[in-house]
Amino acid sequence: MNIIQAIRLRQEKGIPESIREKAKLHILDTLAISFAAYKGAPIARKSISSILLGSGGGRGRILGSEQLLPPAYAAFANTVLAHALDYDDINDEARIHPTPIILAASLAAADLEQEEATDLVAMVALGNELLCRLGYAIEPKGIGTDSNWFLSQLFGYIGAAITAGLVLRLDDSQMAHAIGLAYMQAAGGKEAGVGVGSEARSIYPAFASMGGVQAAFLARGGVTAPLSSLDGKTGLFPIYFGKNLSDTQRNILLNTETWAFSSTSIKLYPSCRYSHSYIKSALLLREDVRLDQVEKIIIGVNETARMLCQPLKERCYPQTLQDAKFSIPFMVAFAFVHGRVDLNNLTESALHDSLVLRIVELIEIDDTQPNKLGLPLGDITCLSSQGVFSRRETIETEVTFDVVYNKFLQCCYFSEIEDPKKLWRTLYHNMDFNLLDKVPIFESFGSGIQ
Repeated sequence: MNIIQAIRLRQEKGIPESIREKAKLHILDTLAISFAAYKGAPIARKSISSILLGSGGGRGRILGSEQLLPPAYAAFANTVLAHALDYDDINDEARIHPTPIILAASLAAADLEQEEATDLVAMVALGNELLCRLGYAIEPKGIGTDSNWFLSQLFGYIGAAITAGLVLRLDDSQMAHAIGLAYMQAAGGKEAGVGVGSEARSIYPAFASMGGVQAAFLARGGVTAPLSSLDGKTGLFPIYFGKNLSDTQRNILLNTETWAFSSTSIKLYPSCRYSHSYIKSALLLREDVRLDQVEKIIIGVNETARMLCQPLKERCYPQTLQDAKFSIPFMVAFAFVHGRVDLNNLTESALHDSLVLRIVELIEIDDTQPNKLGLPLGDITCLSSQGVFSRRETIETEVTFDVVYNKFLQCCYFSEIEDPKKLWRTLYHNMDFNLLDKVPIFESFGSGIQ
């Protein structure tokens, strides 16, 4: 069995009702975050305006805009909106953000096909599952070759190509060529996250959705690619990870009995997921220690978490909001000072918050944890004039209706949408490829023709 056959088998079996419901919640979460990006993520507007240059016309719709683009460009734009706030869903063990890429690819392909009968929820569920399976197969622990890549971007090209291919009803031969054409574009070097001083980390998954959609269109048009693109001598796995998948890893990738997507989480804080357990610990510690009592804060990390602490000076004093969101010491200080982390307070002004910058001066980093699948513990020890207090919190991965609904409302209120509850009901009960016709219009981005 190969990955095309595996995804066809899942499609034939039908999507379990629990997975359909989960996919709907993740779609709604992604839409709400995208609404909020219009107000809270200037990088999204800049990126979309830039991609519009010379690209007027097309059938692809941008969420929240009346403009039309070539569908692959629309996929880029919609993924930018969904990811720019660092608030999108994530599978912790796969280290993948699935829905921003897969939803955008599905919608873009449907805009070309103009086929209303295809099941949007099923397409998102199947594409998300494939992305999560690809992540599971390489068992990422944040060290070695897997730590060099944004896996959402690298695998996103393949996931977007196959998902778009499903919507376009490509046959197995065309799907195989789409994978090969996606691989020809594959990228995802992690310097945009490891390096400091830029906003580029905000948009990296968008290249994958754009490239994957374009690969599906090329395959549909008869362009061919090697069928050995994943496991050939210079295929994706040998080139990016040093070797092909083992038999055990192949079995994980091709498993059709369980759903890896079921463990994908909704973010509760708009920052890098690796910071979340530390944010939770900091929020609890502030109940034990007042700001004026703090003498030292020791953050215990593993190698993956240390990446969000180096170089320490730049992470403690970030120059961009994206750097702040990718900094464990800054996010710990911010949570400790403010007692909450949300779209309303984690803004550009946070970079100059004197109380946060004072607490950050008291932070030290210590290697206390091994690398493993999933998230590190939020290991924080606070030395204070009143004693020593410690927390080692974990983050729950379960996604509930109420959590997504409340986050949806919060994003809509932030976006100044007039009746968020009505919008939820409209979208929840009409989850089809016309959903972009049901969302508010926020703005246009210019003509795009120069």
